[in-house]
Amino acid sequence: MEGGSNSSSGGFILLGISDHPQLEMIFFVLILFSYLLTLSGNTTIILLSRLDPRLDIPMYFFLSNLSSLDLAFTTSSVPQMLVNLWGPDKIISYGGCMTQLYVFLWLGATECILLVVMAFDRYIAVCRPLHYMTIMNPRLCWLLVAVCWLGGLGNSLIQSTLTLKLPFCGHQRVDNFLCEVPAIIKLACGDTSLNEAVLNGVCTFFTAVPLSIILISYCFIARAVLKIRSAEGQQKAFNTCLSHLVVVFLFYGSAIYGYLLPAKSSNQDQGKFISLFYSVVTPMVNPLIYTLRNKEVKGALRRLLGKRREVG
Repeated sequence: MEGGSNSSSGGFILLGISDHPQLEMIFFVLILFSYLLTLSGNTTIILLSRLDPRLDIPMYFFLSNLSSLDLAFTTSSVPQMLVNLWGPDKIISYGGCMTQLYVFLWLGATECILLVVMAFDRYIAVCRPLHYMTIMNPRLCWLLVAVCWLGGLGNSLIQSTLTLKLPFCGHQRVDNFLCEVPAIIKLACGDTSLNEAVLNGVCTFFTAVPLSIILISYCFIARAVLKIRSAEGQQKAFNTCLSHLVVVFLFYGSAIYGYLLPAKSSNQDQGKFISLFYSVVTPMVNPLIYTLRNKEVKGALRRLLGKRREVG
């Protein structure tokens, strides 16, 4: 690749907050703490979904996939962040940056599609409750998950490959915490109009379009919830859907700002912290959001801990 010939020998320098070295150790502690919470919280949801037969329904199948995605998503970037924050060496090899670019974009796009699938699952559960298990059969669930992963992979192959073909002319200082498309495009010394057009087009397809579909589906869900006569039934449907909506707004809001607006924004520091938000904070809070407002997950956790005490 043309870009590779310019940077493969020395790699890239991830600047992060190197212009504020007094903050690096604070950020190291906060990000490490967040990462440990992400690992424990998402692993717990995956284990509960696998071990508790009461959670053997499509909703928790998709939730465990989201947790798996979040684990991989944050692990693709956070360890390198911690290494860079710990010491003076901010260099990431060309191969490491390329791998991070492909994997991070793949998993991020996959999550965009998966959140739409989860909204569809909630729509069927609330609007077609009697046919829920028939419609959301295991074959369809696996097919939908496969579409998510393959769609995200296709997006990553297109955007990352186009980005890495850009000429960098020896520019190696990435003004970000990680290697991602908007930050790498800014290093290019050639014409980036095609890359920016592809970035805006693909990101619109993977953010604005899914978000619109989710909001439309929740309009139908809200109408169906209001028709439920049982106050308890309304509250249960409301809590489940609210958890998903909070996750949707956190993820899509930060992703839209990070990928659709940076070319028009002159504040690079804001872009860096938005990247930090959707790569560190969002994967950490997802399991908290789903467990704090979900009686079934909290009940499954109590049963699992109860069994462990009995065994002990």
